[in-house]
Amino acid sequence: MTAPTKDRSEYWRKNIGIITGCLVVWALVSIGAGILFAPMLNGFSIGGYPLGFWFAQQGSIYIFIILIFYYAWRMNRLDREFDVHEE
Repeated sequence: MTAPTKDRSEYWRKNIGIITGCLVVWALVSIGAGILFAPMLNGFSIGGYPLGFWFAQQGSIYIFIILIFYYAWRMNRLDREFDVHEE
């Protein structure tokens, strides 16, 4: 079950790529939609609240939870691809 060094480095390169992608999405939603683009988004509303405020208070949390499930699903696929899964 020990992978060669080349496979190990490729596995970690892909793992870091997944993590980086998730962090970029989360940053864009939380900082971008909640702070930087809030004035533009506040023209729309969800449940009576401005959309920029909603992203700052709720949207980034929902995206974070979705990203947790996405990361778990994607890492399970990556583990199977490199034969390092736990099953």
